[in-house]
Amino acid sequence: MSGHSKCSTIKRKKGALDAKKGAIFTKIIREITVSAREGGADIETNARLRTAVLKAKANNMPNDNIERGIKKGIGKLEGVTYEEVRYEGYGPGGVAVMIDCLTDNKNRTTPEIRSAFSKNGGSLGEAGSVNYLFARKGIITIDSAEATEDSLIEFLIDFDIDDIKTEDSQITITISPENFHEVSKLLMDKKFNLLMNEITYIPLTTIPLDEKKAMQVLKIIEVLEDLDDTQNVYSNYDIPDEIMMKISQGQ
Repeated sequence: MSGHSKCSTIKRKKGALDAKKGAIFTKIIREITVSAREGGADIETNARLRTAVLKAKANNMPNDNIERGIKKGIGKLEGVTYEEVRYEGYGPGGVAVMIDCLTDNKNRTTPEIRSAFSKNGGSLGEAGSVNYLFARKGIITIDSAEATEDSLIEFLIDFDIDDIKTEDSQITITISPENFHEVSKLLMDKKFNLLMNEITYIPLTTIPLDEKKAMQVLKIIEVLEDLDDTQNVYSNYDIPDEIMMKISQGQ
């Protein structure tokens, strides 16, 4: 009986992992399709598409999937037309939450987003209600064993770097979106292993949370991220390390 139970547990875990991987692939393919539709199929001239393809490869997506996504975007294959939609609101503790979606049906997506907020202690706001609390930046992270802050500053001296800092054996470079793709390509050409390489939104200010509010905020973020149409979720919460440790340990 125990052997059968263990086998069932393994199958359930594998099924959950496969589903998670499938969801990630779906979100990336949508981004590839929209990027190709907006800027063409050439990753050398379409910076957004290049970033999406790099993310796909980092998640071990087969090349056939990537190529199909690009072909759908440029009209060589039939596919669904996706619309980019941003939602903004507030979560528990008054934290700002911003969600970028790619959807083929706003009449489905909007109620799902509203429900995720209302059922988890948050509220959906109007367009522009929180986006001013974030700045659009390029973020590149490499292993600190590959370089030092000083060597990177010297190497990237011709670019307007916002910040370079080392934390947890990683060096994080923050840069303007305008310089992001050139710096990213330069580092890859020099064979740096880019642990993180994307344009994202970072909070200009953060809101510290106690343990109860932290758990509530992490829950609403998880629910929003799990929605099929969600591409990215941004928030300005600040959870102290000791509280995050307790939550991760299930205490």
